[in-house]
Amino acid sequence: MTISTHKPISGRAAIAPPTMQKARVLSFFSSGQPPCVSCEAMTISKALITAAGRNQRQLPLQTIMDREGYPRSVLTQLIEEAVSAGIESIGIVVSPGDAELYHRASGDHAKRLTFVEQDHPAGYGDAIFRGREFVGDDHFLLMVSDHLYISRDPAKSCARQLVETAVAERCVVSAVQSTHESHLSAFGAVGGRLFDGRPGIYLVESVIEKPTPTQAEQQLIVPGLRMAHYLCFFGMHVLSPMVTGMLGGMLESAPDPRSVSLASALGALEGKERHLAVELQGRRYDLDERYGLLTAQLALALDGEQRAEILARIVSLLADIR
Repeated sequence: MTISTHKPISGRAAIAPPTMQKARVLSFFSSGQPPCVSCEAMTISKALITAAGRNQRQLPLQTIMDREGYPRSVLTQLIEEAVSAGIESIGIVVSPGDAELYHRASGDHAKRLTFVEQDHPAGYGDAIFRGREFVGDDHFLLMVSDHLYISRDPAKSCARQLVETAVAERCVVSAVQSTHESHLSAFGAVGGRLFDGRPGIYLVESVIEKPTPTQAEQQLIVPGLRMAHYLCFFGMHVLSPMVTGMLGGMLESAPDPRSVSLASALGALEGKERHLAVELQGRRYDLDERYGLLTAQLALALDGEQRAEILARIVSLLADIR
């Protein structure tokens, strides 16, 4: 395990400017349109999972039954989601002291992991920026640690669908899901138009973090969606080095780093890099919602081979409730 640190800049010990601050890294292994970023083939082999949020830290450590009915940690299932997309190395942004817990919860996948510490609560944008040295100058898959995903395509996981789209289009791509306006307060959302007339793929023209219904109605309308529904983030993106660079600049100038969101950086991409949004064949399940773990567990069970048994148990439970 290796550890590296930089001292904070004098006078800003509590919140060091992130472009000057090196994240503490713990590794358990040794080894018309805005242009696309490159005309060369893109390879995405790294993923970053953010898990340092106050409400996120324990969720990936929870045990949940997988589709086959075996108990496994949420973290293990997230890692396998990434690996299914061709990811080889995974960085996890954690709070100080949590790396060993996550290492144990990752099971046989521990050798793939590098841990990056976010040494104080500084928001989602800062958490992503902390992983800049791990991801380097390559595009990478970003995932949140408080979601689980179920693909409707038996041959491709949600992460694989996203990565394949990003590789084909050679640009930043955000996975999105049509979401009712009553849930806007929990997600970032995008507005735009169909990309080259292709169903389910959109050229992003605006990004707002947790918009109000009024903001969404004015700025995030997407032709073809049901009334009062908007394209909200799915919890995974393929990002470019330009996005992490923009986050760094915003964090350095922000009075409070917690005010800097991923949506801020993605919104600033317009005219610089192409940013697409894609509706995946699958669903996200937010574990941080009330009964979120329960909902995700039911969804996994009903997607598995024991579907009939689970349905029978649910019917029996409903009959017993007075």
